[in-house]
Order: sequence, then structure tokens, then C-alpha cells
Amino acid sequence: MDTGFDETYVLLLLADSNLPTGSFVASSGFESYGTHGFLSISCASSAGKGRAATAGTVDFIQDSLHTYARSALPFVSDAHRTVDAFKDLKGKPEIEHHATIKKLLELDELYETMTLNHVAKRASKAQGVALLTLYTKGFSCPSGLGDEDRLSKNLAVLIDRLKLMVRGEETHGHLPVCWGVLTGALGISLLRAQHLFLFLHARSLLSSAVRLNTIGPYSSQQLLLHSVRPLVEAEVSQNKDMRTGIFMDMHRNDADNRPATTWPLGEILAVRHDLQHSRIFNS
Repeated sequence: MDTGFDETYVLLLLADSNLPTGSFVASSGFESYGTHGFLSISCASSAGKGRAATAGTVDFIQDSLHTYARSALPFVSDAHRTVDAFKDLKGKPEIEHHATIKKLLELDELYETMTLNHVAKRASKAQGVALLTLYTKGFSCPSGLGDEDRLSKNLAVLIDRLKLMVRGEETHGHLPVCWGVLTGALGISLLRAQHLFLFLHARSLLSSAVRLNTIGPYSSQQLLLHSVRPLVEAEVSQNKDMRTGIFMDMHRNDADNRPATTWPLGEILAVRHDLQHSRIFNS
């Protein structure tokens, strides 16, 4: 993509709630959290059911953001850096594609291994391949609009090849890896990509809460502006430099700076999602 493009405009496109990524069918464990009664007990001192539900929603978002930032953001970062490195290569396209695809597959396999429950895996894969499809069908330069430069063509080939491998079940296509690939290909800076990734996760949780009727739409916007914003910024600040370690010296003793799940309760509730007698979300 042209280096002179307006990053803010692309960020607005990515933040569009109508973007066809499938995120509206995922609650990231929030539906199960409410079904198991945690919304009502998370803030026993709150006066009234409405306040308790609001406080419980914020508690869930805080815990979910913390574990998601620690477990998923390093994969976003490494995938984004991998695509950035691909854009700087000057060799033959076939060699560039093969080496980059290999790194992305390694990241994807590591995320598959570290994701602890089948419900989260299912949602991550569905949204991941949707992002790759979004790039090939929605963000790549349309034919007839103008001549694509060499880099744009190479990126389109790279992402299309990765998408076909996901469709062919040669790899998994997890959301954090595909988000890093998408934002790297679009020329979004790493810090902006990290921030938007966590913001969209939090917004999706609030959207789920509205659809489950635990909070109202006005309350959702109020929380997003006043309560969620500092949570997102804190997690980005704390985890922005974290790496998966897969492309680094594995003998380095820096386990504290590697991906990890920090909320076991959230994992237990998420894996029980399919056991609910009735549900409106896929995760």
C-alpha cells in the first residue's frame, strides 16, 4: 500500500461495526459468564440489579482484556512484524512468500497449541479467515481502478495463499495472527494495530452485553468511553513489547515476557458455553 496513505481513514474502516468479520456471533465467554450467575454476584455491594449487572460487565471486560492482551497480543505483534519484514524484502517473490508463510504458520500453530478450549479456538478460526477474506475481497485494489505496484500485488498473493491454506485445513487461521497480517499489509503502525485489536475486543463484549439485555445501548457507550478506555490503554502499554519468543533465542530466560493465560475462571466458563440449554452466540 502507498506509504502516503491516510492511516486514520483506514483505522476508521477497520473500526466499522458493519465490517464482515463475524465478530457479532461471538461473546468471548460473556454469555456463559452471565448464565452461571457471575454478573449478579461480581458486585454484591451494588444497589440494584442494574448497577450490579453494569459492574459485573466491567469486571468481565477487565479480566477478559487482561488475559487476551497477555495471550493474543504477542501473536498480533509478531505477525505484524513478519509482514513488515516481507514488505522490506527485495528477493524473488516465490522465495519471499515461502519464507513469510512458514513464519506465519509457526505462529498460527503455536497459538493453536496455547489456546486452551475448543470454543475459543472455533471463534478465533472463524474470525481469522474472515479477516483474510476481507483483505482479498474488500481491501485489495480492484481491477480497472489503477495499476497496482509490485508490493501490493505481492501482498495480495501472500494473503490469498494464506487464506487458501486455511480453507484447505493446512493451517488454522487464528484471529490474532490474521489481524497482524491484515494490519501489516494495510500499512497500519504496530502500536495502532495493537490498540485497535484490544479496543475491538472490548467493544464486542459490550455489544454482546447489549444483545443479552444485561445493559442498555446508552450504558454501553458510556462504559466504552469512561470505563473501558483506561483498561484498553493500560493493557496496550503493559503488553505492547511482548513477543511470542518463537523467532528469538529460545535459551533466553524471559518466560515472564511470553504469552500466557491469566484468567483460569474465564477459560472454564468459556469451555462450558456449549453446555448451556439455550444460547445466542457461538462462543
